[in-house]
Amino acid sequence: MAHKYNQGSYPNPIHPSRTRVGWIGTGAMGAAMAGRILSAGYSLTIYARTPSKASSLLSSGASLASSPASVASLSDVIFSMVGHPHDVRSVLLDPVPGAISSLSPGSVLIDCTSSHPALAREVAEASKGKNCFSVDAPVSGGDVGARDGTLAIMAGGEGGGYSVAGTAL
Repeated sequence: MAHKYNQGSYPNPIHPSRTRVGWIGTGAMGAAMAGRILSAGYSLTIYARTPSKASSLLSSGASLASSPASVASLSDVIFSMVGHPHDVRSVLLDPVPGAISSLSPGSVLIDCTSSHPALAREVAEASKGKNCFSVDAPVSGGDVGARDGTLAIMAGGEGGGYSVAGTAL
């Protein structure tokens, strides 16, 4: 189903000079994955429940946001990589601090957490309600794969969101 905002395609190809990237979750895998985004030259805003886990990203040029919603409001493409499905619900779907509440039309949300299909559908529907794209993209390969850039990524989503995710991942 095409989105009203952009009829199924992301309006601008992503590029380090013009795409603002947000990252939610800076554990062992999230921090390593976010670090690869930074090293590719993207502007990166992060949210970390435990800010000390983000110190290496901050010293490499990332900015720290106070909430997942703040990350979303400052980003065009938002990644989440958190520990468990209940964490996904908290950082993405909660009405006040959740990222979806602050998505701008046309944004792309990419969740890399291993989760439940029903939750991925719920995130996708909530994103559509904001005229945004959602891509479910769980990964395999552990923290070594995240650090080395060798993760296997099983991504699924609609139209332009999937295209953006493929480029970003």
